[in-house]
Amino acid sequence: MSNPNKINDVFESADCLFNMDDINSALDRMGKEISDELQDKNPLILCVMIGALIPTGHLLTRFHFPLEVDYIHATRYRSSTRGADLHWLVEPRQKLEDRTVLIVDDIMDGGLTLSAIIDYCKAANAKKVYSAVMVNKRRQREPGVTIEPDFTGLDTEDRYLFGFGLDYEEYLRNVPGIYAVAPEHQ
Repeated sequence: MSNPNKINDVFESADCLFNMDDINSALDRMGKEISDELQDKNPLILCVMIGALIPTGHLLTRFHFPLEVDYIHATRYRSSTRGADLHWLVEPRQKLEDRTVLIVDDIMDGGLTLSAIIDYCKAANAKKVYSAVMVNKRRQREPGVTIEPDFTGLDTEDRYLFGFGLDYEEYLRNVPGIYAVAPEHQ
């Protein structure tokens, strides 16, 4: 657990990259793109916990067609700022077989987590798997990662981010905006 004073220091020294107006514009665009593609497919929306909770909730209000919602919890960070091995915490309750699945994640970073979740859905015989991320980092993906998200909200440089679902040591997910952590806190 981080010291609340440290978390306040991280927030106070961070750069705001995207405010809520920027985020809402990106969500409106994503919502339209996703709706155009999936409105007649009765999709299962899979929220990748915990980071995609906020973006998924906002996206769902922009969909005006039949869909189901479930979640999956796979993580590499486990209260850290550095990724490690993938840990599966919760699998979806809904059957994926013969379903069109939209995976919603907070960020496409190195791509290992999203790639593994896509592989999981394909192994469960999903009919078609799409992916959407709120933030897409412009960076080289991890070795072996060949996918890119089908739908992207915002593109950003390769910095450590928090806010709008993204966390810093499990804090600051609730910040209304997307911020880059100052170098002294990475």
